[in-house]
Amino acid sequence: MGDRNDRVPMMTRRTRRTTICATPAGANSKQANGSAGEKTSSQPSHSNRKVKEEKRVHEPVTTPRKERSKTSERFSCHVLQESLLSSASGYSNYRGILNWCVVMLVLCNARLFLENLIKYGILVDPIQVVSLFLKDPYNWPASCLIIVSNVFIMAALYTERRLSVGTISETTGTFLYLVNLTTLLFFPSATVLMLTSITPVGGAFALCVYTILFMKLYSYKDVNMWCREIRHTKARTLTRSHSCPSVAQSNGSAVHAHVSYPGNLTHRDIYYFVFAPTLCYELNFPRSPRIRKSFLLRRLFEMLFFIQLQIGLVQQWMVPTIQNSMKPFQDMDFSRMIERMLKLAVPNHLIWLIFFYWFFHSSMNFVAELMRFGDREFYQDWWNSETVTYFWSNWNIPVHKWCLRHFYKPLMGRGVNKWVAQTAIFLVSAFFHEYLVSVPLKMFRLWAFMGMMSQIPLAWFVGRFLRGNYGNAAVWISLIIGQPIAVLMYVHDFYVLHYVSQS
Repeated sequence: MGDRNDRVPMMTRRTRRTTICATPAGANSKQANGSAGEKTSSQPSHSNRKVKEEKRVHEPVTTPRKERSKTSERFSCHVLQESLLSSASGYSNYRGILNWCVVMLVLCNARLFLENLIKYGILVDPIQVVSLFLKDPYNWPASCLIIVSNVFIMAALYTERRLSVGTISETTGTFLYLVNLTTLLFFPSATVLMLTSITPVGGAFALCVYTILFMKLYSYKDVNMWCREIRHTKARTLTRSHSCPSVAQSNGSAVHAHVSYPGNLTHRDIYYFVFAPTLCYELNFPRSPRIRKSFLLRRLFEMLFFIQLQIGLVQQWMVPTIQNSMKPFQDMDFSRMIERMLKLAVPNHLIWLIFFYWFFHSSMNFVAELMRFGDREFYQDWWNSETVTYFWSNWNIPVHKWCLRHFYKPLMGRGVNKWVAQTAIFLVSAFFHEYLVSVPLKMFRLWAFMGMMSQIPLAWFVGRFLRGNYGNAAVWISLIIGQPIAVLMYVHDFYVLHYVSQS
């Protein structure tokens, strides 16, 4: 079979040659041309052979080493690289891990919430919230106390008017402001301490209003004093205040006039400042062109939703945990005290985060939009804080601006050391924290004061020894653990003072 197959091509080739030779003369030229074409296609001509030889001359000579490298590249599947979770890899997209953390957080809290419902039932009672502010529905002492604050506002306005026309001297004006601002702090605290009809929550709310008003009127005093100093060198006055604009309309937006001192000393101007979401006074506030109704409604919905959520979490989650923490504190059982503190840390921190969003984003943006107040920077990225000082400088921008403008810079201008000025700011902050907690509770334990002052060594330690993610973790731990300790201390002392002593 093999010999037969080998013979077939030979016979075919012979037949083809015989046919070509046997063609007539007339067809010989045509066949010759055809055969020449076939030969041209099958065999390269002399010129083509020459071109290919020249190409071979110019082609690089491949050495065995290069051939091996090409072969290894063809079959290689490994390169020099770092693992993805190594810091040297430069990888930073951890969105999936963040989503996993959120899912785990939701599941863990859902389990705790379900356990709470099984153990205590539904404890949420919206009617009970009213009793936190009022003992008697026909007696509203906290609201009356807030209404009285208008007296101090009018005293500041008319003092400034007298100073602007020179009726009273700067020394007399400073003395009147000293009396007004001192009374502004001590009058409400004395009222809260003496009245038995005022509740701790109502008293704390009234004192918050008076504290905010104290800081606003202090800024009002300073800015008008700076304006009088400038007026002595540049006397220029206008009669309208930017804070109370004219009613003239231009393309649907009010036209505002720029003003200078003493055109700002009007009732509308000072009350605009009192209700504006800022603590620092200016003669010409930045104003938004119009009120966005959709934005306003979204912020209003958030305000109503999150306040109800906070109340429900406090009643359902925090109150039972605090009540169960009293016995370990009385028995001084430290292991149970730590367990109670850690159990309280989760709902306390969650409520604090909700409160931050409710107050600094929803509420303050609602007020700013309603009053067309343009500066909406109420907070910055405090959650990325790598130092304690960065956190306190960015989580409450209105207070930070006030401390920087009316307290820190004046102290630095008088030659006070930077560290001393920062310590003085923490001291003032500690005083107001204690003022807002101890006076409504009608007991003085200094837990809030010591908690704020402890931020000074903590800030030094974190800034000196911890950086980057470690510093950020230290800030978060101080927020999560520090607040429940202060809450338990005050609740325990309040419980012992008002319930154990009576029984």
